[in-house]
Amino acid sequence: MNAETLKIAAAREALGEVRSGMTLGLGSGSTSNEFVKLLGKEVREGRLRGIRCTSTSVKTEELARAAGLEICRLADVAPLDLAVDGADEVDASLRLIKGRGGALLREKIVEQAARRFLVIVDESKLVARLGVGALPVEVTPFALEVLTRRFAALGLAPELRLQEGRPFVTDEQNHILDLRVPAGRDIADVVTEVRRHAGVVETGFFPDEASEVIVAAAGGIRRIRR
Repeated sequence: MNAETLKIAAAREALGEVRSGMTLGLGSGSTSNEFVKLLGKEVREGRLRGIRCTSTSVKTEELARAAGLEICRLADVAPLDLAVDGADEVDASLRLIKGRGGALLREKIVEQAARRFLVIVDESKLVARLGVGALPVEVTPFALEVLTRRFAALGLAPELRLQEGRPFVTDEQNHILDLRVPAGRDIADVVTEVRRHAGVVETGFFPDEASEVIVAAAGGIRRIRR
């Protein structure tokens, strides 16, 4: 099974948790996009009714509207019945790294507003230690250069996220520094240190938001519950 097939399988499994009349938080990224497309099909064909959604990014909102889904302000539908989103890394304790697509702040806001947060991934996202890849940190433009120097001094190897050669700008008009978690350090300790610095808006570390993880693998679907 290729990666796209696995993403669709995870998204289809999550769709089984949706009931008519629910309020949903729609995640961002390629796996979440598959869920949005499947959900839209169910709504258009009348198998699900009265679904109201809010979105973790402008891109997802555009995709959802095109799929025929009703998009609402978060304040009008919170607390959400269910949020469904992907993750970049998942450890054995269901801690996550998210945000390599750039939507980490809105993702955390939406997912903390949900009664249940269902994570959909393929098996490549399971890691023994969080920090295999970058830890995204959203920072204000005003603090960007100062924080870059501070994080470099802390051994976190900050790298400014770029898009088409220019600093990437989030939906909330901030920038992202991709940090590296040093070997031998737990991500929770690193994030505690990072968050002490004014100008840090949010990090891509999601320590306890996930209720359950759906993992799609060549051998089938498995579910990991907190």
